[in-house]
Amino acid sequence: MKKRFLALSLILLMALSLITGCGSSSSSEEASASSKAEGAIMFCGSTSLYPIISSLASSFTDEYETWNNVNSKLPEANISIYVAPGGSGVGAQAAIDGTADFGMIARDVKDEEKEALGEKYQEFVVCKDALTVSVNSQNPIVGKVDDMSTEMIKKIFAGEITTWDQVDPSLPAETINVYIRDLSGGAYEVFQKAVMGEAEITSSATQSASMTELATNIVNDQWGIGYAGFGAYNKANEGGQVLTAMKVDGVEANEANIIDGSYTIQRPVLFVAGHDVTDMQQAFIDYIFSDTGKACIEENGYIPAF
Repeated sequence: MKKRFLALSLILLMALSLITGCGSSSSSEEASASSKAEGAIMFCGSTSLYPIISSLASSFTDEYETWNNVNSKLPEANISIYVAPGGSGVGAQAAIDGTADFGMIARDVKDEEKEALGEKYQEFVVCKDALTVSVNSQNPIVGKVDDMSTEMIKKIFAGEITTWDQVDPSLPAETINVYIRDLSGGAYEVFQKAVMGEAEITSSATQSASMTELATNIVNDQWGIGYAGFGAYNKANEGGQVLTAMKVDGVEANEANIIDGSYTIQRPVLFVAGHDVTDMQQAFIDYIFSDTGKACIEENGYIPAF
């Protein structure tokens, strides 16, 4: 029990230090050096993948406590797995800089990122996600309109359509409040590429620090609309329907349509590295891609990629 408490305390302390800037701050560099000396593992980046890896890190530590309990060939040292959010861009840079062992990313990895990570580049796709075009379920649009064209969505997010009666004349002339992820998030880039193209999102859009925050913002705003991730959308609706997703060009954002690719506003959720994986790291990766990991992914509302 003492070992378990110590390991979990270290995870909490390290995560708090990493949140201040796991890709660039001096505290993160000190944390990285410390973790390498202790043989610990560090993940940083995507806020979509963060709750999954964080939960698995806790259950893995709780179950095994020390590395030799995972595999007798591993050292008798406390398991220390640190997980910090920060956005996909931050995660990619942390992996490139070596301030984290693994960068968590919720979008396609860019060619320049792969190149920067070098010849030993590896990626581990954990799950599939989609960006649902979601409204508050108390919005009177629900039951009247269930489908939006990509062009209409673009105009709403660009600020060309600003009130709900412009979407459908039967709706009140209430201002449309747009919610997006901040610019460091992978979702911002995915939505820009899949929907916006060359158009810019309106400067009046409210940026959210995580996908959970984005979904919560829509839940708290009857006149809100935003691109809530499939996982965040499912979690928000666990206790009852509080978000409603529009079809996009006639295609519903459901598991079948995400898997077969017919729902096109989607992305992989993964982590990357630019080094050979150590035996301890591989042990935890195997745990992520186990039945326990799959169950955790599904509990968080995502679609396992394995």
